[in-house]
Amino acid sequence: MRRRASLVLLALAVFCAALAPLMRWYLFPRLAKIPPSQYQEVVLEAEPATLLDYGTLQPKKVPKITIVQTLKGNVERSREIEASAGRDVVVWDSLSHVVGPDGKMVSQIPERYIFDAHTQDPVHATGEMVDGDPVRREGVEFKFPFFTEPRDYLYFDAQTRTSAPIHYVGPRTFRGMDVYYFEQTIPWTKVPFPKKMPIPGIDPAAIESAMGTSRWYTTKRMFWVDPVTGAPVNGEEVHTEELRGGQLAGNAPDQRLVVFDGHVKMREDYVRHTVDLVAENRTMVLTLHTYAPAGLALAGAGLLALALWLEARARRGRSEDPAGTHGRAGEGLVSA
Repeated sequence: MRRRASLVLLALAVFCAALAPLMRWYLFPRLAKIPPSQYQEVVLEAEPATLLDYGTLQPKKVPKITIVQTLKGNVERSREIEASAGRDVVVWDSLSHVVGPDGKMVSQIPERYIFDAHTQDPVHATGEMVDGDPVRREGVEFKFPFFTEPRDYLYFDAQTRTSAPIHYVGPRTFRGMDVYYFEQTIPWTKVPFPKKMPIPGIDPAAIESAMGTSRWYTTKRMFWVDPVTGAPVNGEEVHTEELRGGQLAGNAPDQRLVVFDGHVKMREDYVRHTVDLVAENRTMVLTLHTYAPAGLALAGAGLLALALWLEARARRGRSEDPAGTHGRAGEGLVSA
C-alpha cells in the first residue's frame, strides 16, 4: 500500500511541477489581458481655473472646469484587426469632453487607440487617430504594461501627436497601495486647433490660415501607477493653453491669450473607484503570475518529499523482514 501511495504522490508531484511553469509562461500571457469590450469613464476637475471667454476674448477665472474622459472598447474593429495581426488586439474609442462652469462645451477631442491586449504595445492599423488626424503612436497611452518596471517609458501625447519620455521618479504609497510615480513635462509646443470649437460655425483651419493665430500648449503630467497591473490609480495635469499672434491675440500682452489654465485632478469618487478596481485586478494578475505557480511548485516539492518518505519506509520494512517471517509467524499463532 505504501508503494502504491508513493507512486500516486510522485505522479501528482510531477503534475504540479509541470503545471507551475506552464501557468507562469504560457497561461499568464494568454489570460492576463485587457478585455476588448471594456468601458471606462473618468471625471477630472480643475478648481479653480482660467478659461477664455470667447464673447469678450478675455481670460477669466472660473470656479471649475470639468473633463469627462470615456474609453469604449470597439469589439468589431478589434476582431477585424486581430485577423491580420495574428494577436489579441484592443481598440479603444476615447473621447475627452471639456465643459465650463455653465455646462457648455469648451472642447471635444476623440481618439482611437489600438494596442496589444497583453503587452499594451501600439498596433498600427487603419483608423488610429486623434481628432480625425491619422497618427502613429509609439510607447504607451492611458495604461502602462503589466508589471511596469521602475524606468522611463515613451508616452504618447494626444495634443502634440508625438511621443516623449515619461520619467520614473520613484516609489510612492497612494491610499495604502505601493505604486510607481511618473512625470512628463511637455514644453510649449504649437498644436492644432480642435475640430469641434465652442462657437458654432468657426472653422478651426481658418483661425490660423486667415487670422494668423496659432494655438500653443504645455503640460506637466503625473501618474501614480500600480506596477502589477500597469493601471494608473491616480492622474493629474498642470495644463495651460494659449492663443498667440494674429487677429485674436494681437492685442493681448505679448500677443499671448490664455485659453485654459488649471491643475486638473481626478474627482474623489472616481479615485476611490479606481483604487478599488485596480486592487481587485491586482489580486487576479498576481494569482496567475505568482501565487498559483509558486503554490504549485511548493505543492509539487511537498508531494515529492512525501512520496520519497513513504518509499523509504516501504523499503526499510522489506529490508527488516525480507522473507515475510512476521506475517507467517502471526498466521501460525492464529491457526494454533
